[in-house]
Amino acid sequence: MLLSPETMHAFLQSRRRLEIHNTSLKRAAVLLLFFVQEGDLHILFTKRTATVEHHKGQVSFPGGSSDEGDEDIVATALREAREEVGLSPQLVSILGIFDDFPTPSGFCITPVIGYAKTAPVLTPSEEEVEDVFSVPVRFFLDPQNERVEHRAVGGKLYEMYSYQHGTHRIWGATAAMLKAFLRCFASGAGEA
Repeated sequence: MLLSPETMHAFLQSRRRLEIHNTSLKRAAVLLLFFVQEGDLHILFTKRTATVEHHKGQVSFPGGSSDEGDEDIVATALREAREEVGLSPQLVSILGIFDDFPTPSGFCITPVIGYAKTAPVLTPSEEEVEDVFSVPVRFFLDPQNERVEHRAVGGKLYEMYSYQHGTHRIWGATAAMLKAFLRCFASGAGEA
């Protein structure tokens, strides 16, 4: 699979994304930021602090709830990334928007796909972010790194994906959104 900014942009522009219009879900956006580091395509993650309001201590993409002042969902993702990790919006090329993702915790998350030419210099918010790290995309393409478990939430049984990268466990909505994007890209853009 040839993952590049050009192929991701073309893929996202060529398909109709899944949109969820459910007013009972709180709107949120995350930034899936791809960048090249040491010759490998990486993706940026954060580990949330134990003091944030939602998803305490979990690994996530930079992002959060929409504010009334946000122009659109892309503005939400970029604002949240700036607030959480100090990422300058000028460093990010927006490649497109992926499918809305409902969570058992009552959110509708929209993944915004972005690209930076190099690993950005970041200044994480001490209140929101315990750690910032990146993982090579090839790690997620290796099926041996993937785990699947079933978990009951609110009386419903969910299939949850997880990945263990070093000391970081990437699971839940974060793992599911990344897996869905990579799987959809592989089937929609063709294997290269």
